[in-house]
Amino acid sequence: MNEKPLVVDLDGTLIHSDMLHESALRVFRDSPFETLRIPFLLKKGKACLKQHLASLTEFDPKTLPYNEELLEWLKQQRAEGRHLVLCTASDSSIANRIAEHLGIFDDVIASDGVANIEGKHKAAALVQRFQQHGYDYAGNSNADLAVWSQADKAIVVNGSGDLINKAREISTVDRVFPKREIGFSAWRRVLRIHQWLKNILLLVPLFAAHDVSNGEAWLSLLLAFMAFSLCASSVYIANDLLDLDSDRLHPRKRNRPFASGLVPAWMGVLLAPLLLIISLSVAAFVGKQFFSWLVFYFALTCAYSWVLKRLMLVDCLTLAMLYTLRIVAGAAAVGHELSFWLLAFSVFLFLSLAFVKRYAELEVQLLSGKEKIHGRGYHTADAPLIQTMGIVAGYTSVLVLALYLNSDAVLKLYASPELIWGAVPVMLFWVSWMWMQAHRGKMHDDPLVFAVKDRASLSAGVIFAAILVAGTVGVSW
Repeated sequence: MNEKPLVVDLDGTLIHSDMLHESALRVFRDSPFETLRIPFLLKKGKACLKQHLASLTEFDPKTLPYNEELLEWLKQQRAEGRHLVLCTASDSSIANRIAEHLGIFDDVIASDGVANIEGKHKAAALVQRFQQHGYDYAGNSNADLAVWSQADKAIVVNGSGDLINKAREISTVDRVFPKREIGFSAWRRVLRIHQWLKNILLLVPLFAAHDVSNGEAWLSLLLAFMAFSLCASSVYIANDLLDLDSDRLHPRKRNRPFASGLVPAWMGVLLAPLLLIISLSVAAFVGKQFFSWLVFYFALTCAYSWVLKRLMLVDCLTLAMLYTLRIVAGAAAVGHELSFWLLAFSVFLFLSLAFVKRYAELEVQLLSGKEKIHGRGYHTADAPLIQTMGIVAGYTSVLVLALYLNSDAVLKLYASPELIWGAVPVMLFWVSWMWMQAHRGKMHDDPLVFAVKDRASLSAGVIFAAILVAGTVGVSW
């Protein structure tokens, strides 16, 4: 048994995250004006800032993204009788809660509002406690080089090859826990590129107006698609950063790049505004009207992320509006006017899909034995009512479609308007099918993204499009 104590760092070592960054994000989410005090608190010292942010926020130590491989090794060391110490630059209130939850540490050394236990200050504190070379230390960053230089052995966790070499120059590297690589798959999930499929809705006004041969309109819509996609990715990143606690309680969302700690939060903080700036720059080329609708979309999504998604029913109405805004923005990009029928049909259909999304989440929580969705205004007992409202909204959209087919507009746009009636049973099937899949627990994604991957939905879409084409071209009887 190694008689020397094993000292373990917290941020980036024991957990795949940084508690200072997470505390700042929670404060920004819950009390955004408090973040204006950060520069003034920094003048008093980093330890003071950490203590203040920690006092304003709550977190659940059970849901943090722990380095499971390291944690298992620490438990083994503890079982062999080794003295374990958690030593971190995070505030002591945070460190003590994590140590209490894990139950493997004999001692905690952390920042206390005055001293920031990091780098050379951490090294000095450990030498004072255990003497020079009287301890082994597990760390993950260049700031830990000062600590390793005073330690007997170094355990490098999540370190780059360069860091490992530097550690070997100043200490004996006893063990290396490899760093998780951030590959293309991780960035694809950060940007949620699969969600860009929803922006195909921008094309709806062009097809509805039978103006598909307009080359200039297609160029505008291509730029509009790029602008909306980048804006959406910016919002998704911001939403993921503000929703870390809720995502970590969800069986699938907890594996998202930020929630799992695969991608550091600070990268998201830098990337989100950069994507937004590029998005708005592209939108400016499309036109003033489109630019205005994109700004409104961004503002509404921010309101949804901060407040509206926590309000029962308001959240689903907002989601329906966000879907519909894509169609409105598409019309603005090509200079077309939207008909009452298309707007009414869109609102009811997307409200039904929003209810599908929320119903699926309620079913997941119900199967997990929970009574309420974290960060939402719903109880799992609300699922049957949500299902009823969603089905009614979906069938109402089909009713609007049927009424539209009896209007004068259809006679002007279609050579064989009677054929278009075939779209009604197709829509009835698809709405019913989507709700059946949700009821059976198969709706694991955004409903529109699910539909693009679902064979029955794709078949319904092909048949629906074929009916519209046949009605447009005309068929001789």
